[in-house]
Amino acid sequence: MKSPGEPFLEIGDVTVGERDVEALRAIAEYGSMNQAASALGRSYARIQQRISALEETLGLLVTRQRGGEGGGGSELTENAHELIARFDRLRAEFSGLARSEESVFSGTVIEQVESLGLIETEAGVVRGIVSGDADAVQVSVRSDAVALTTPAEAPQPTDTSVRNQLRGTVGDIERESGIARVTVDVGADTPLRTLVTQTSLDKLDLAVGDTVVASFKATATRAIPTHRTG
Repeated sequence: MKSPGEPFLEIGDVTVGERDVEALRAIAEYGSMNQAASALGRSYARIQQRISALEETLGLLVTRQRGGEGGGGSELTENAHELIARFDRLRAEFSGLARSEESVFSGTVIEQVESLGLIETEAGVVRGIVSGDADAVQVSVRSDAVALTTPAEAPQPTDTSVRNQLRGTVGDIERESGIARVTVDVGADTPLRTLVTQTSLDKLDLAVGDTVVASFKATATRAIPTHRTG
């Protein structure tokens, strides 16, 4: 239940991601799992199933009352509040490190439909959000928006995919407080900077020189016109 490039907690056999915490927050706010699902535009049944699956490992997260004077409802347990706080601490640390990390590549817009463009860069062709209608652009990608996988586990790209994929080689790994900064040589003058949790790094069993596939959404890829003089 995690999105690529976002922090997540691994506890036992379960992974707790942003969508899980979002659901718990909504339940706390509305006092009802059904109302929480409606507010989030998600399926009540799926949220209920997901909460039940998490509770098998994490213990009781939501207490449910049926009927009664107030019509019943749902309430988070202290266990759930502690889980949210733990996730918030991880996300704050993750975001704090990621804020200043950005990769920038020179590129040329080769196709554009409204704000979404196809851009040829020194690292490969990517899709991104293009500001204006200039041909020459600087493409920026936030490090926290990039997910790393091994070539064997990388999903097959399609012509209609809104996720970019660049294949490269791990150039450097810097570990810090449960988070790792990994640079990937993607054939450009500058490396692609990524930010992953230590858990993800351990799962991938990465080392300098390993081949990886870096994936990131088109909506996380920004192309700004290059201003030329002369």
